Amino acid sequence: MSVKIAVSGAAAEAVNRIVPQLVNDLVASRITGGDATLWGPDAEEESAKRLGWVEAVSVGRPMIDDIYALRDKLRAAGVDHFVLGGMGGSSLAPEVITRTYGVELTVLDSTDPAQVQAALADRLQSTAVVISSKSGSTLETDSQKRIYEKFFTDAGIDPRERIIIVTDPGSPLDGAARAAGYRVFNADPNVGGRYSALTAFGLVPSGLAGVDLSELLDEAEAVMVELAVDNESNPGLVLGAAIAGTDPRKDKIGIVADGTHILGFGDWAEQLIAESTGKLGTGILPVVLQPDSPEIAEGLDDLQVVRLVGDWDDTKEVVEGEIEIAGSLGGQLLLWEYATVVAGRLLGINPFDQPDVEAAKNAARELIDNPTPPQAPAFVAGDIEVRGTAGVVAESTDLAGVVSSLLSYLDDDGYVAIQAYADRTAYPELAEIRERAAARAKRPVTFGWGPRFLHSTGQFHKGGPAVGVFLQIIVVEESDLQIPDRPFTFGELIRAQAAGDASVLAGHGRPVLSLTVSNPKVSLPLVLDAIG
Repeated sequence: MSVKIAVSGAAAEAVNRIVPQLVNDLVASRITGGDATLWGPDAEEESAKRLGWVEAVSVGRPMIDDIYALRDKLRAAGVDHFVLGGMGGSSLAPEVITRTYGVELTVLDSTDPAQVQAALADRLQSTAVVISSKSGSTLETDSQKRIYEKFFTDAGIDPRERIIIVTDPGSPLDGAARAAGYRVFNADPNVGGRYSALTAFGLVPSGLAGVDLSELLDEAEAVMVELAVDNESNPGLVLGAAIAGTDPRKDKIGIVADGTHILGFGDWAEQLIAESTGKLGTGILPVVLQPDSPEIAEGLDDLQVVRLVGDWDDTKEVVEGEIEIAGSLGGQLLLWEYATVVAGRLLGINPFDQPDVEAAKNAARELIDNPTPPQAPAFVAGDIEVRGTAGVVAESTDLAGVVSSLLSYLDDDGYVAIQAYADRTAYPELAEIRERAAARAKRPVTFGWGPRFLHSTGQFHKGGPAVGVFLQIIVVEESDLQIPDRPFTFGELIRAQAAGDASVLAGHGRPVLSLTVSNPKVSLPLVLDAIG
């Protein structure tokens, strides 16, 4: 199945105005040909080593037999449960692929001790773990690898028989894992993490879990010619122009999936777009919406609604002002990658770097290496410790008041970012906060699970337009878990990640409110009530 896109309103005007020039500049064929000059001289060095994703289908196909052979070997040994330890694009792509294909994969994209413990307690005897890290030095995935090594060993299982590594060739993890006897799959080093859905990072965990990889790649291959040809119906050019070229700018896009044929796509697209475009004070803010989310009814001038629909017939009558896209998962993955780099060209930024991501990582490492007592709370409400930037917590002494104080910083072009450092498998009700906050603020609201979002939308928070207000919810679990051969626990790590990001946001002048919850069953409902 190919992809089809229909546009209306300001998006249609942008397409009519911009796409002919993109065609004239041969943008589509130059992307496909790996032309690193498309994003300007400052981006050329990075772009030259980040365009391998356009060849992902041909590079990925020879890998399928090896993945299936390993899957058969593991199944013969009684392994039928797969866990993925990864962050950002390394976890979000396999999650949407496996959910859409209806196969089970436990995605461990957290350092929350309760979420880690829950994964460890789930069918360990019949479990294999994929550890995915492009750089080979990701702190979260290193910690996940260490804890699984210990638990497998303690259970009398050889970790080398149960842990599979996916990383770039020559990375620290590549060398160490091969020396230790682990099975290693190397990914294409010329692909950035958020563009890696159809590379080893997406294929290995998905294929081991049971996805038909040939079908997935066939879906992507079916749109490759459309995306490579320089003509005005090219869906990659159309979507890129529609999301980045409106005048006046609609710099926020609400992604609405029908929830039936592609599952979880919004979360993957969110990290692709936000991390690729949110820099130098500009960017496109993706907001993952439900069909009845408050933002849609508000008709916000700066929000472009994009709907993913199942059938081409659904695109025949587009709601005025909206964009509708039909297509299979493989086709959609490739389409949005093309559209995102086209948007980068239109915005005048490098869509392949992430200059502000490292700041939060460094701040967390500093807190881990040089632990200091946490900042004293501004006040305590029951079991909730309240902290934040000076203006936000200056005068309030109750939860409702301090939430109102945070929202008072929200401008007409602003957004709210809710960041939940918690076990997402145990507290799914936290996601309700997004809808409540959107109804109250009447502005776009994003929701991210920490620390996962630090590897994706965290770039936009610091590098994008300075119009966000930030609510951190940090759940402190009753039990903690020591990371083997490290002088800190998972609980200490996730709290350092939250504190580090809060300090960096505050340093960028962003208003931040942090609520640390030590008795979540009692206190999380109070947080929900305070939102609205």
